[in-house]
Amino acid sequence: MRLTPAGLLMRGRTLPVEIGRGGLSVNKREGDGATPIAALQIMGMRYRADRMAVPQPWATPIGPRDLWCDASDHPAYNQQVRAPFGTGHEVLRRADPLYDIILLTSWNYPQAEAGKGSAIFLHQRRRAGYPTAGCLAFRRDHLIWLARTVQQGETLLIPPLACYPQIRTAKQRDKA
Repeated sequence: MRLTPAGLLMRGRTLPVEIGRGGLSVNKREGDGATPIAALQIMGMRYRADRMAVPQPWATPIGPRDLWCDASDHPAYNQQVRAPFGTGHEVLRRADPLYDIILLTSWNYPQAEAGKGSAIFLHQRRRAGYPTAGCLAFRRDHLIWLARTVQQGETLLIPPLACYPQIRTAKQRDKA
């Protein structure tokens, strides 16, 4: 898998993708909204069993109390945790469909370095042209295909923006 000017190239298909509102960055930090320039591995997959069939045998269901810790000063930083959880976190079982499928990457995971940025997921997009907080987001049908096709441990290459000037955030497009 490789990010290209046209989207994510995988198995001969190109899937349109949204990146972080902070663009691409070699110096990813917590809260910067950037998508890291890196070679990442697909570490796991979570899915909403109440909304869809299991995409792959290695996928695990998202439970009603599942959260993701994004508090860089907490020992569980960049790890899945369970509610109740009294510090910064993201709810994984959302009312909207954004996290119906989540592909977990190796960005600062599983051994997290404080402040380097929490989870970079592959998940469903809100709508075309709407950036993420740093994750990669896809149209639902493309994400389902990706989830059914990708192998655990597969590499996702996100190259420098200089190589791909067409990939810009909504904020950058507005300035152009």
